[in-house]
Amino acid sequence: MLSLATDLDALTRFGRALADPIRCRILLALRDAPAYPADLADALGISRTRLSNHLACLRDCGLVVTVPDGRRTRYELADERLGHALDDLRTAVVAVETDRTCPDAETKGCC
Repeated sequence: MLSLATDLDALTRFGRALADPIRCRILLALRDAPAYPADLADALGISRTRLSNHLACLRDCGLVVTVPDGRRTRYELADERLGHALDDLRTAVVAVETDRTCPDAETKGCC
C-alpha cells in the first residue's frame, strides 16, 4: 500500500505542476536547458516575482532543483526523465477540442 500512496503522491505533484500554463512553459523551457530566473522571466515574458512563485511551486513539487553557480542560482529539471515524460505527455494527446479543457468536461464536470 505504501508504494501506491507514493505513486499517487508523485502523480499528484506532477499534476499540480502541469495545472498552470506558466508552470508548463517553465518545465518545457527547462526541458531544453537549465536556466537562470532572470533569463526565464525574459524568455517567458513574465515578471520575476511571478516567475519566482511558480519556481517555488515546482521546487515544492520536486520537479526542479536549484544549482548554485557563483553568486547566481540556476534552475534545472530534478531528473532528466522528466523531460522525456513531458515529451511523452505532449505527444500523447492526439485530439484536443479547442472549446473546452477535456472531452468529458460538460458531462462529468471534471475540468
